[in-house]
Amino acid sequence: MELFVGLDVSQNESSVCVIDGVGKICWQGRCASTPEAIAATGTARAPGVVRVGLETGSLSTWHWHALNGLGVPVVCLDARHAKAALSLKVNKSDANDALSLAQIVRTGWFREVRVKSMDSHRTRAVLVARAQLVAAKVDLGNQIRGVLKTFGRVVGPAAGGAFERRVENWPATTPRSVR
Repeated sequence: MELFVGLDVSQNESSVCVIDGVGKICWQGRCASTPEAIAATGTARAPGVVRVGLETGSLSTWHWHALNGLGVPVVCLDARHAKAALSLKVNKSDANDALSLAQIVRTGWFREVRVKSMDSHRTRAVLVARAQLVAAKVDLGNQIRGVLKTFGRVVGPAAGGAFERRVENWPATTPRSVR
């Protein structure tokens, strides 16, 4: 028998819905939101599953890679496209969302999202962190320059290591009347 699974993943618990090839609910429930718990639930409740669907979101990259690594036939669905189907339900709940996602993967009416590799995500994370650190350094330099202007000391632009040297030497070179 063909079985399809929909996952509505949340931070702590995920709603899981298993349906058959004609759309009849075989099982609905919840499990921990770890890939291992989801795979174990899928193995116990839907042996020989054809497809598992989950929406894009903050946890979807981790879940998609981990579930694929565990041999689960998972597809990642574009949340904007899935929202159209999910909004048709009168009673919006995690269980109904999981059911709707299972129906979407059963019918094949979905747009699968290409999930980037973990190396790609690591590279992006490093670049974003670097950009944030550079912005923090510039902000801090501007704050220091603004505070020093109050005491009559114009430090100048923050270029290279000259800024740090000018700020460190400031007390020694400041006129006595300003101290």
